[in-house]
Amino acid sequence: QVQLVESGGGLVQAGASLRLSCAISGRTSSSNEMAWFRQAPGNERDFVASIAWSDGFTHYSNSVKGRFTISKDNAKSTVYLQMNTLKPEDTARYYCALTIAPGITTIPEEYEYWGQGTQVTVSS
Repeated sequence: QVQLVESGGGLVQAGASLRLSCAISGRTSSSNEMAWFRQAPGNERDFVASIAWSDGFTHYSNSVKGRFTISKDNAKSTVYLQMNTLKPEDTARYYCALTIAPGITTIPEEYEYWGQGTQVTVSS
């Protein structure tokens, strides 16, 4: 059973940076795609960024491209989301997710495993 545990959220001012971490346990496949999604109250869960575990290929939503960086540490089985130049509209609960199917997908329903999320609040 795969388990994902996020950490690193918090309350920051606009323009600040945060780094989120997602620790993965129980992963057995090397063809996983890892992703970060976010969800603000009353909104749908939106794709933020993804990374292929095998080759590190990354994909970003247009809203975070150039500000956020997704990365991974294979030895630590951890995925990171470095968030710079944060804006109030980045405020949301951030979730990491894993799909055992290869390839890039931005659709939440195609991810089989989810963490419980970590809250990011950006004040203006």
